[in-house]
Amino acid sequence: MAKSGLGLDAGSSAAVTVLKRAVELDSEFRYQSALVCYQEGIDLLLQVLKGTKDDTKKDNLRKKISGYMDRAENIKKYLDQEKEDGKYHKQIKIDENAIGFSYESLFQEYLSDTVTEVWIEDPYIRYIHQGDGKERQISGLKEIKESLRSHGVLLELEYSSSIHDREIRFNNGWIIKIGRGLDYFKKPQNRFSLGYCDFDLRPCHETTVDIFHNKHTKKI
Repeated sequence: MAKSGLGLDAGSSAAVTVLKRAVELDSEFRYQSALVCYQEGIDLLLQVLKGTKDDTKKDNLRKKISGYMDRAENIKKYLDQEKEDGKYHKQIKIDENAIGFSYESLFQEYLSDTVTEVWIEDPYIRYIHQGDGKERQISGLKEIKESLRSHGVLLELEYSSSIHDREIRFNNGWIIKIGRGLDYFKKPQNRFSLGYCDFDLRPCHETTVDIFHNKHTKKI
């Protein structure tokens, strides 16, 4: 396991902070998060290296970067093998009123360039309690479909009266299950509250997110 001690000047404090966190996560066996921090810390160190003129400091930085890169590569190989074996499982606990859990924050890590299809099963993806809820739901989904079409994205809709599971699948093998489905955000207080447009700032209902990987994922 890598160590975070770098012995550098104040200009590298950001890299030190990130890499220290990477080592902590590594020691807690939280390898996916550790890998992200290692990669970010390595990028920061490379920036420091570019601005360093002293040859001794350069050599020291190169050695440190090499050590972190080796550790990051080992973690990546381990996680890739876990995915291949179908053993990967990450759980995220979202507390009541927690913020910082936008769809982008949750899904971006798993939306690689290879993703071309996404399947969503959710019994209450846009549930409306008013009497005309069904008509408004259908109308709203049609509007979303047309909007996506203008951006080259095809949305296919299927309705079921018996579905109960909540699941999101990407065709790169990632499977995401959210206890409350996609409707885990609380209603914003008003149109001018910070969380109205920025979902990272919108409070959430308590729920759990489970993330798996299965190379044999079949189309729903």
